Amino acid sequence: MAASSTTNISARPSGRASAFWQRLRSGDDIAYVITLTCALTILAITALLVFELFENSAVPRDKFGWSFLVTSTWDPVAGQFGALPFIYGTVVTSALALLMGIPLGVGAAIFLAELAPTKISNGLTFLIELLAAVPSVIFGLLGIFVLVPALIALEPAIRAVLGWTPAFSGPFYGVSVLSAGVVLSVMIVPFIISISREVILAVPTEQREGALALGATKWETTWDVVIPFARKGIMGSIFLALARSLGETMAVTMVIGNEPKIHESLFAPGYSIAAVIANEFTEATGELYLGALIELGLVLFGLTIIINGLARVLVLSTTKKGAS
Repeated sequence: MAASSTTNISARPSGRASAFWQRLRSGDDIAYVITLTCALTILAITALLVFELFENSAVPRDKFGWSFLVTSTWDPVAGQFGALPFIYGTVVTSALALLMGIPLGVGAAIFLAELAPTKISNGLTFLIELLAAVPSVIFGLLGIFVLVPALIALEPAIRAVLGWTPAFSGPFYGVSVLSAGVVLSVMIVPFIISISREVILAVPTEQREGALALGATKWETTWDVVIPFARKGIMGSIFLALARSLGETMAVTMVIGNEPKIHESLFAPGYSIAAVIANEFTEATGELYLGALIELGLVLFGLTIIINGLARVLVLSTTKKGAS
């Protein structure tokens, strides 16, 4: 009898083992392992991507070094490659897109979330989400057949207002850095509107009611209370739009002009990193030429990380100032 009791006691799991099995049965540890695996998989994919780009661009890195980033010559016949015109085109077109897209997108999001009637807001939001799903090649076709002729027609008016600046000088033939920036702004606006609207709607009703109770108008409540409360989410939508504009390929390729040179004027044609990879990768011959295109992909990856990192720092700094 005593021996049987002793055997049963010794067969019981210890306290830690019992707690582990209890957590395992309740699903905590299983969920932890699964979600941790998903997170590590994302890190592994990112690391593998960087590793492959880095390894396959060894030949141009060894030959050109850091001069690859600051050289403007792109001559596959002579074996001379420089990424500066493509970096310039990518950054300028993305900056133009944000410059035009942010006011339009945030303004539309404020209207749909705070000022428009519910039925109108829901209907327009549905159309905006459909616009975000349109393939980029369709935007490129619209850019060629609609935007470029419109910009050519508006050129005299643009020159009358901004022609005194070097950015709007020289001849204009339609395809240009300006055209690419306008097309990108149209493409990123749906992302900004959709996400910013949801973020604004998520602001607690108490925030609005408190401001209105203190005598604020509807617009004062929106601008002074709701928008600051939703600032982080709105910045997140801008980051998403920035990532879209930096990596956009087909639409930009069709309207930017594809000239690997740096021009002061936005009326002049240009080139972007994604566009040159798409245009020349299939016809690249030789290890150096192919490696240069792969290194451009590595540069685009690094450029995206740097720009988004700087944007994150900007958000953190503004958040700390607001908190203080």
